[in-house]
Amino acid sequence: MTRRSVDSSAEAPVLSPAERFAASRIRQDHPAVEAFRAGLSFELDPFQIESCVALEDGDGVLVAAPTGAGKTIVAEFAIYLAMSSVRDKVFYTAPMKALSNQKYNELVDVYGAGEVGLLTGDTAVNPRARVVVMTTEVLRNMLYAESPLLTDLTFVIMDEVHYLADRFRGAVWEEVIIHLPQTVRLVSLSATVSNAEEFGDWMQAVRGRTRVIVSEERPVPLEQHVLMRTKLVDLFDASQGASVGAFRVNPELIQMARHGGRTISSRQMQDVGRRHSKGGAAWSGSGRAFGMPRSELAGLLNQQNLLPAIFFIFSRAGCDAAVRQAMRDGVRLTESWERAEIREIVEERCRTLLDEDLAVLGYWQWLEGLERGVAAHHAGLLPAFKEVVEELFQRKLVKVVFATETLALGINMPARTVVLEKLEKFNGESRVPITPGEYTQLTGRAGRRGIDVEGHSVICWQEGLDPQAVGSLASRRSYPLNSSFKPTYNMAINLIERFGRDRTRTILESSFAQYQADRAVVDLARKVRQQEESLAGYERAMHDETGVAGDVTEYAAIRREITDLEKAGARPGDQTAKQRERRQREITDLRRRLKAHPAHTSPRREELSRWAERWWRLKRQTEQLQAQIATRTGAVARIFDRVTEVLLSEGYLQVDDDGDVRPTMHGTMLARIYGERDLLLAESLRRQVWTGLDAPAFAALATVFVYEARREEGVVTDRFLPKGPFREAWNRLEGLWERLDDLERANRLPGSQLPSVGLCTAMWRWARGSALDSVLQEADLQAGDFVRWTKQVIDLLDQITNVADGQTRRTAQQAIEAIRRGVVAYSSVGG
Repeated sequence: MTRRSVDSSAEAPVLSPAERFAASRIRQDHPAVEAFRAGLSFELDPFQIESCVALEDGDGVLVAAPTGAGKTIVAEFAIYLAMSSVRDKVFYTAPMKALSNQKYNELVDVYGAGEVGLLTGDTAVNPRARVVVMTTEVLRNMLYAESPLLTDLTFVIMDEVHYLADRFRGAVWEEVIIHLPQTVRLVSLSATVSNAEEFGDWMQAVRGRTRVIVSEERPVPLEQHVLMRTKLVDLFDASQGASVGAFRVNPELIQMARHGGRTISSRQMQDVGRRHSKGGAAWSGSGRAFGMPRSELAGLLNQQNLLPAIFFIFSRAGCDAAVRQAMRDGVRLTESWERAEIREIVEERCRTLLDEDLAVLGYWQWLEGLERGVAAHHAGLLPAFKEVVEELFQRKLVKVVFATETLALGINMPARTVVLEKLEKFNGESRVPITPGEYTQLTGRAGRRGIDVEGHSVICWQEGLDPQAVGSLASRRSYPLNSSFKPTYNMAINLIERFGRDRTRTILESSFAQYQADRAVVDLARKVRQQEESLAGYERAMHDETGVAGDVTEYAAIRREITDLEKAGARPGDQTAKQRERRQREITDLRRRLKAHPAHTSPRREELSRWAERWWRLKRQTEQLQAQIATRTGAVARIFDRVTEVLLSEGYLQVDDDGDVRPTMHGTMLARIYGERDLLLAESLRRQVWTGLDAPAFAALATVFVYEARREEGVVTDRFLPKGPFREAWNRLEGLWERLDDLERANRLPGSQLPSVGLCTAMWRWARGSALDSVLQEADLQAGDFVRWTKQVIDLLDQITNVADGQTRRTAQQAIEAIRRGVVAYSSVGG
């Protein structure tokens, strides 16, 4: 059986005597690594060898390396080790279904369909295989359910493990890491993060032997440019005068930015350099356009042999508009034989789409763009279309892709060049600059290993940008990994059922979130100790050896109180005459006490008061730090206690005769419900909110548990919602949400947003058989978004069929059948 060959540099590096000796020791002591290497058509990099050696030694590994560096080889070696045995199994987890599908197809090519399975929530292919690809949520659910599929599990590969920083889904990664049996070894693959050692230390604490391997070297060097008018200018100075490894912004770029993108004379250039070195303005906005049309830029990149390219545009509408613009401008980047191959692939991949839906989906315009070598890629595209774009780009048939940043999250679409049109994006609330980590992730797509000698990034210059700020952004290659973990109702029920309340608190305190908080506490405690030493020094400095001054801190406190009262009286406001009079009496009394204090007559009064003022200021800062320590210590366990109190008050948990907390019958149901609104869904089933609904109304109501309205979306009034039993069910559900929200806030939990009914009517019509065009118009959604939300609704309905019984269960099944049709039913593998 042949393993897949991965692109790498053709030439093997020349080894020193010491390196040759180390290599011979590896061959002698690690036969599995040597056998694995012998089956490859390329040499492994040092970090890959170190990682494979660690796995053969019986350790888990955390591998942090740039995009495209070849981390996947480490995962392939873990699979190789497992498949070399008789029964060992491997689970390969990925954060997104698209990544799971891609990895499944790659592994099938290597090991055959009989040895590889796929589990993505709505797709189950060969789940008892020895190598199973799945989303991380599926593995989390299997752990809580103590699935028999966990038997003989030896390795879990967690691809894109830095995803645990995701504030919506990141907690799932930590749950898996904490709850996997200790016999299972973790192969964690991460982008380059600046705190890999901290994350590795936590992994070591909760998983045992874990080796941290960090590589910061890009396999293909990145050349960074700025598009200034019609010229590509190097971002960094590559002249001989620049120190090796230094990131010095190109002086030519600085002077061009200052002069509206125009090149100036060398004498003017020297003048710019002198002013910049003295701290003067390095650039000024000229009010003129700095860039060129996208179609012309695509042509420029084509002329300089810098295609294929990904243009990152942080807007779906912008991506679609870019394709239309390229077509209007007559862009054609393909040969006739390529166009024929593109059409053949598209027709084969999309043959199951209904003819009546093709026009609604914009199929013909999309195909024309593909044949010209341009395409968009974003979450609003139909999954089938996205998969075709990815395949054609990988085959070098599509030359330019206009994409949102979701393309940077691990999909295998490397390019020769990455173009960033802007260095800011909309985060849902406002436009914010992209972070160094995001910049690294985006430009990580540039440079195809084994194909390109170097990758290229192009920043389209915008008026007002600071060259030094751009250089700083582009030179920082990593970002910190911070936990987003927090206990949920479902998590609490599952853990209490398995371990009891006390042990669950201990388990949660082992989370990375608490680990980071505790590390912060260590730093805070160190600062408190330092400040306490300073306080002691201040006390010695304000000591009056004669004893005449008495307690100087008391004297300083009186002076401070007088100052605060005088400031309060000076502030404008609606103070009554009585309030002003009372404040003045307090000030007069304090002044009398001040004059009577022994320190008032001390010759060192002002000197001692200054030391006392410093002491008070530092004392207040120290108390604030101590308060921070108090709030951080055990923070995760405290949230768990509040979650537990809500569950106890609602009857999902109960205290048994021995004083232990155990799930009730309703709690057992909640343990099998996963999602942001797990408790609300459990309550709605328990209170029979769904009773009396037909399948379309059932599907419509299910949308409110998963759908998140866009910020610009208007409020949907009741008159637009389905009539009859649906209205009554929604009103009851809204009442349940209000009660739970009040209960959560009473228990010092953040509460939740009112569920959105924005997709209800569209889903109701879809379930009743309406045409795709009318449903998309009703939902005001793109086809890809509608398919994505509908599949999430199907997943939720599937959960209801697992926990409900009787008519509710039957109607949920009918609702699934009603909405799983047309473009929703289409999928390639798990699409």
